Formats: sequence, C-alpha cells, structure tokens
Amino acid sequence: MELEFAELLQLLKDAAPVMLTGTMYTLLFAVAAMVGGLAIGFPTAVMRMSEWAVVRWPANVYVSAMRGTPLLVQLFVIYYGLPSIGIEFTPVTAGVLALSLNAGAYLSESIRGAILSIGQGQWRAAYSLGLGHWQTLYHIVLPQALRVAVPSMSNTLISLIKDTSLVSVITMTELMLATKEVIAATFRPLPLYIAAACIYWVLSLAFEHLQRVAERRLNRAHVR
Repeated sequence: MELEFAELLQLLKDAAPVMLTGTMYTLLFAVAAMVGGLAIGFPTAVMRMSEWAVVRWPANVYVSAMRGTPLLVQLFVIYYGLPSIGIEFTPVTAGVLALSLNAGAYLSESIRGAILSIGQGQWRAAYSLGLGHWQTLYHIVLPQALRVAVPSMSNTLISLIKDTSLVSVITMTELMLATKEVIAATFRPLPLYIAAACIYWVLSLAFEHLQRVAERRLNRAHVR
C-alpha cells in the first residue's frame, strides 16, 4: 500500500510541470475569451435594447444561435468548417474566438438584464439634469448595473474555465490536452483525470472568492 501511494505521488510529481503549464494556458485562454466576450456582449446588449428592429434583429439572431448550439459544434465550424471557404485560423485563435463568441451571447444577456433592472426613474432624473442618453448610460446606469451583473458575469468566467477543456479537440494546448498527453505516456488515467478535475475546482473556487470580494466592494461603494 505504501509502495502504491509512493508511486502515485511520484506520478503526480512527474506530471505536475506539464499539467501546470496547461493550467496557465487554460487561465490565459479563459481571461482572453472573457475580455473578448465583454467586447462583444456590451454592444450586443445595447443593440438588443434598441428601438429599431434593424438593429435588434442581428443581435437577436446572434444570441439565439450562440445559445442554441453546442460550443463544441461552434469550435468545429470555426476550425474545421471555415477553411473550406478559405478562412483559416490557428488552434489558439479559433479556440479563443469560439469561446469569446459563445461567452459574448451569455454576457450580453447578463448586461442587458442588469441595465433593465435599473428603474426608469434614474433615467428620467438624469434627463432632467440635462444629461443625454449615452451620458446617462455611462455615468448613472452602468455603475449601478455593474453591481447587479457581477454574479452572473463571474459565473460566465467560471464556465469559460471549464469550457476551455473542449478546445483540446482542436489540438489547442491547455489543461485537458496536457493531461491527455501525460496519460498517453503513463497509462494511468484515473489519478491524472482526478488531478485535472481538482485543478479546475481550485480555479473555480479562486474566482468565486474574487467574485465575493468584488461584490463586497461594489456594495460598500453603493452605500457610500
């Protein structure tokens, strides 16, 4: 029993450099996709609230398509499908693009819901003070909406960390692909998959903690 435990520790020790490198790439991809998702999600949310149907329609179709199809299919379309019409991406670019587009749809709904949660009285009060629509949105509504949106946006980031495991199917190096490479060399799948699951869990717990810190600070700022 002691020998088996010692072998397990040695296995994890040998696998650690490769898996930790994969973890670093997982974090980088998740953060890059979150930034890309926010860059897509905010204008999409604004477009979906537009009074003009010609502006709302493309945003509605985009959100419906991204939420209504699996991320894995979206990855295959971007990485394997688009080259057939002359559009090619590296695995990293394809992975970050697919994750950003997928996250952008969900983030747009989080942002839209947060903005709509701010009462119309806030808008009317700002207009009465001479502020325009965009000034009201930027200076009055968004700071309050951010406090409402933080929990759902944090959930999206945590989901992105886990969703990066899917990009291993397009040979993008991250934690899951790194784990598979170690398993192929050691033929010890169970402890290594458990170790990978624990790493994903620890990352999620870390971002859950950051979410709570952000919520407390925003709440204190709101009270002041």
